[in-house]
Amino acid sequence: MLDLSHLSSATREQALLDAKSRIKLVQTARWVGFDRAQLAVDELERRYHYPTCARMPCMLLYGDSGMGKTMILEKMERQHPNSYEERRGITLRPVVSVQMPPSPDERRFYTRMLEVLGAPYSIRDQIGALEGRALDLLKKIGTKLLFIDEVHHLLAGSQREQRRALNLLKFVANELKIVVVAVGTQDAFHAMQTDAQVASRFEPLLIPRWTATDGFRAFIVAYGKLLPLRKASSFGEPAMIQTLIKHSSGVTGRVTWLLGRAAERAIEDGSERIVEADIERVSERLRVAAA
Repeated sequence: MLDLSHLSSATREQALLDAKSRIKLVQTARWVGFDRAQLAVDELERRYHYPTCARMPCMLLYGDSGMGKTMILEKMERQHPNSYEERRGITLRPVVSVQMPPSPDERRFYTRMLEVLGAPYSIRDQIGALEGRALDLLKKIGTKLLFIDEVHHLLAGSQREQRRALNLLKFVANELKIVVVAVGTQDAFHAMQTDAQVASRFEPLLIPRWTATDGFRAFIVAYGKLLPLRKASSFGEPAMIQTLIKHSSGVTGRVTWLLGRAAERAIEDGSERIVEADIERVSERLRVAAA
């Protein structure tokens, strides 16, 4: 009988599936609430329930690409899913996420928002009409959290365009009286610091790269419990922690990719566990492929 005590209770059942099914599970994104991500979720949840006022507590969530910001957004969407209100015949969307266009342009921003909301518009519409339709619709569907992703695109425009984009963020927050959460890289932080009013309005929260800390070890151990491997791996060992930091540069997405690819190979070759050498081999193959 297999000893699957190294896995979470739900993953133990998955470990009994065939190889093809388990590899598919390994490739599926999963939420593991490490300390900084959970702090972000807790802060967003507090803001979600904040009473309406003239100056809502907005946030800037920033960090390098691959640090898990999108997973945090998706976590909030799962916690506050859409619902249908029969009386008015509309779908309520308490959490909405829209990307800042590659160039900071008001027309493109509002058309992008209308597309996300599934609302019609004409390319001949004036900016004022697009703005009014988008904001009215957000009010109608009961949006409480508006995520504006890829805010670092602010830097793609001229200084004048950047100023207009920053004013757009302030206007949306003021007009809707909801929590606006800007999401982006370190460049987003620098861009928003150029406007004192925006900087004071959007409280920054950094998702930093990992270092070899107890928090990182806890994250790796927790993640390992969700990989349907039939043998225990060396996830909590110092050598594994150092190897993962070395080959991931502390980027969460890179860490999980290395573990996932190593898990796939462990299932395919029947070893059913991951050791440091597996991470080394996966990283080396990636390096050679990219050369």
